[in-house]
Amino acid sequence: MSTTRRGFLAAAGTAAAGDMAQAGDKAHDHGHDHQAVPSDPALRVKALESLLVEKGLVDRAALDALVDTYEHKVGPRNGARVVARAWADPAFKQRLLENGTAAIAELGYSGEQGADIRVVENTPKVHNLIVCTLCSCYPWPVLGLPPVWYKSAPYRSRAVIDPRGVLREFGTELAADVEVRVWDSTAEERYLVLPERPAGTEGWSEDGLAALVTRDSMVGVARVPPPSGGKP
Repeated sequence: MSTTRRGFLAAAGTAAAGDMAQAGDKAHDHGHDHQAVPSDPALRVKALESLLVEKGLVDRAALDALVDTYEHKVGPRNGARVVARAWADPAFKQRLLENGTAAIAELGYSGEQGADIRVVENTPKVHNLIVCTLCSCYPWPVLGLPPVWYKSAPYRSRAVIDPRGVLREFGTELAADVEVRVWDSTAEERYLVLPERPAGTEGWSEDGLAALVTRDSMVGVARVPPPSGGKP
C-alpha cells in the first residue's frame, strides 16, 4: 500500500468535497453563475490541504511523519506480535484478556489512540467483529491506520445489521452454531480481536506465528488460515 499525505487526507477531503458539491447544486437555483466545484476528488483534497497549510492548521512535515509512522513503522505488525505472544504464552494471553491495554504495553505499544484497548477472543463457537458505528475509532498503536472500508458508511451500518453477510463478503463463512459478537469501538474504548490459532503451528516461534496474522483477522472480518508451507 502506498499511502501518501494526500491519501491520508482523502477520506476527509472527499467527504468535505461532497458537502461542497451538494451546496453548490442548491446554489444554482438562484439563477446566477457560481464557480464550479472540481469533479476530481483528488483536486478537492489538494485544495483542502493547501488551505489548511496556508492557515497554519497543518504542517506538511509533521503530517508526513505521522503517516510514515503508522503506515510503515506501526501498521498491523505490532498487533501481530501481540497475537503471536498470546498464542505462545498462556500467562500473557490471560493478562491480555483481563487488561488488554496493560498487556499490550508490556510489548512497548501504547498511545493516545490506544489508551483503553479491550481484547476479545475468537473460539470455535464465538466469532468477534469490530466496528465503529459513529466514526472510525481504531486501535492505532497495534493496527496502524484504519483501512478505507472500515471507515465507510456501508461497513459501519451493515456490520451491526447483517454481520454474517458482511463476513461472507470478506470470504469468511461461519457455521450456523457459531455466535457472532459485534463490538462497537468508541473514543473511550477500542477493540482488538485475538484470532484462533491455526492448526499445524505447534512449536512455531513467535516470529513465525506473527507472520501468519493479518490486519483483517484482528478486526474480525477474516480468520487466520492454516499455513501452506512447513515450519519456518
